[in-house]
Amino acid sequence: MKKYALIVAGGKGLRMGSDLPKQFLPIGTGKVVLMHTLEAFYQCDPLIEIILILPADQQDYWKELCRKYNFHIPHSIVEGGETRFHSVKNGLSKIDEGGLIAVHDGVRPLVAKEVISNCYEKASQYQAVIPIIDIVETIRLITDDENKTVNRDNYKLVQTPQVFDVQLLKKAYEQEYTSFFTDDASVVESLGYSVHLTEGNKENIKITTPFDLKIAAALLS
Repeated sequence: MKKYALIVAGGKGLRMGSDLPKQFLPIGTGKVVLMHTLEAFYQCDPLIEIILILPADQQDYWKELCRKYNFHIPHSIVEGGETRFHSVKNGLSKIDEGGLIAVHDGVRPLVAKEVISNCYEKASQYQAVIPIIDIVETIRLITDDENKTVNRDNYKLVQTPQVFDVQLLKKAYEQEYTSFFTDDASVVESLGYSVHLTEGNKENIKITTPFDLKIAAALLS
């Protein structure tokens, strides 16, 4: 079955305190974040068709980085949209065949190859699969009237890649955008489809702050 991967990278680096978008920051003294992300999918299966979604004003800089680091992993580039929802929709418009499609945050460079392959495998059976990990901290629910501890076993942290049947995801993205659509699973669920859960990996952090970048460098070393 044909496999695709939409790598969504539209960050501006505001929480990094940097003018450079976070996906373009180097990890330690090595390659930039986004290159590690693409490598994870290529190393999992070199036949995965990788589609990188980038804002138009970042594409030339990305190509410059690829030349600088001699980065040659095959991928195509699609222009990002106003929101993550619109960016994914743009990427989906470039896919004409059926198969399985993973949508992954460009700033999650430490996703395990086993998680990627497992998500594709489960999606061939369940059509919609997302990786999750347990919450280990205590959680409090805060409302206007009170705050109280809740059972953390009833909650999970959601990661990417989120993998779906291509036609199902295309159908889901025909809906009008709402702010409730915070990830692809929420878009699919709004059609009434169930999402299958599978185990993620704790190292699969989303890099959004300088501290995250230090953790990623330590894990890679």
